[in-house]
Amino acid sequence: MLQTSNGLQNPLQLRLEKFEPWQQITFMASLCERMYPNYAMFCEHTQFADPRRYRDILDAVWELMTVKNAKINFERQLEKLEELIPTSEEFDIYMVYPAIDACEALATLLHGLLDRDGLYESMQKVSQISVQTVAQLEEAQTGESISNANQKENEAVCGEWDVQWALYRPLREATERDIELIKDLRFELRDECVSNIGIEL
Repeated sequence: MLQTSNGLQNPLQLRLEKFEPWQQITFMASLCERMYPNYAMFCEHTQFADPRRYRDILDAVWELMTVKNAKINFERQLEKLEELIPTSEEFDIYMVYPAIDACEALATLLHGLLDRDGLYESMQKVSQISVQTVAQLEEAQTGESISNANQKENEAVCGEWDVQWALYRPLREATERDIELIKDLRFELRDECVSNIGIEL
């Protein structure tokens, strides 16, 4: 079993607390968008599932944020997602771990949508999962564990925090729900199609 880099911390986490629900959901969807290529690549290599099914669930979240009066059954979306989650017992390749993380992040986002009181906790968790995916790959490649004390020495982990800050800033500056901003973030991330660990689709 992979060792987990437990709870790497960054000042960003405190700033996120001030976000409105629409900002929290957009931030989480953006991070899931960045994890999607990891899941898609795993599926392509293993024929485990059709990655478009993950994409459809994530698209439903974006639709909620950008289409007026969109009605989406997130319990049903969560059920669909559960069928798409691989297990590390089943697959003996490293890519299964980032794929599981991508599913866990999207599941956390859906749980947040079902229980809006827990949105902040969900957002913290998705942020943490994305950093953890990066840190675990670094640990697997170098054999050295990453902690709060030494994370600043790791370029990849610092890069992940930088991206999360870059997502945070335009959201923070919006005074009200900004559909154009949400669409811009979505399409920018989708066009780049590069994951948090550098997987390109």
